[in-house]
Amino acid sequence: MKTTSMFAGALLALAASTAWADSYPSRPVRLVVPYPPGGSADIVARRIADDWAKELGGSVIVDNRAGAGGNIGVDAVAKSPKDGYTIGLQTVSLAINPSIFAKMPYDTLKDLTAIGTVASSQHVLVVNNNFPAKNTRELVAVAKANPGKYSYGSAGSGSTFHMSAELFKAVANVDILHVPYKGGGPALVDTIGGQVDMSFPVLSAALQQVQSGKLRAIGVTGPKRSALMPDVPTLAESGVPGYSFETWFMVFAPAGTPQPVIEKLNVSLNKVLHNPALKERMAKEGIDPTPSTPGEAQAKLTKEMDMWSKVVKERGIKAE
Repeated sequence: MKTTSMFAGALLALAASTAWADSYPSRPVRLVVPYPPGGSADIVARRIADDWAKELGGSVIVDNRAGAGGNIGVDAVAKSPKDGYTIGLQTVSLAINPSIFAKMPYDTLKDLTAIGTVASSQHVLVVNNNFPAKNTRELVAVAKANPGKYSYGSAGSGSTFHMSAELFKAVANVDILHVPYKGGGPALVDTIGGQVDMSFPVLSAALQQVQSGKLRAIGVTGPKRSALMPDVPTLAESGVPGYSFETWFMVFAPAGTPQPVIEKLNVSLNKVLHNPALKERMAKEGIDPTPSTPGEAQAKLTKEMDMWSKVVKERGIKAE
């Protein structure tokens, strides 16, 4: 009798959860972006928000909650009610931050659950016009011959600019000095001016400077060439085999959010990401939609947390 009662209770709970999900959303969904307006995460969020709202049959409001390398905004989601009305969009920093911050306000795997991946974007290794190397092999050679002589600018410790460069240094086995800036813009300005030798910005951020001849693109960081820079090889194919880095974007909810709600959010998001018009808009900014299931997204997060933990430990990287 006890087993039958427990089974019946579980069925009732499931039915109630499914019925509640059917009426979801009954009020606006808040999509927290843990960075200021204008950055890549904000751009991706605003590209999908209106279409996602239409698919959900409600409204999606982008809420910028910047600070602490994205941790403030993600923590706000982690501590929100588990009802699907406060969700977040974060970059690969969701997997990196637990390794580089001495203290975290939330436990990534315990306090959050993935809804799905959204998109990915390549970075590009750029150098100033006076840099002696013309391609990846030459760059690796001069860096190995002059350990610590050359420098790269980043958008700050723990940023994707920083981590893509540190992964490059690890795979290529070179010593290049890190110079952190308060944002990617100043890092690019000083790369052009020669205060630093190189940088690893998001491809879209460097496109205009490369096209105008102010910067020279050595290689893109992803697994394939970019349609925006078709003549620029990948770093892997041009001298650093095994290297690959992309900034990915993922949406997530507080752990414990009802699974029917997660599924509804995922299915509606994937419909948006398959929209040809959205794909075309994102392509112009060097962004590729990457729909997934919640399970695939969660597995990606877990795998990358493990990978970055090893890289951070080996390189001695810390947030500053």
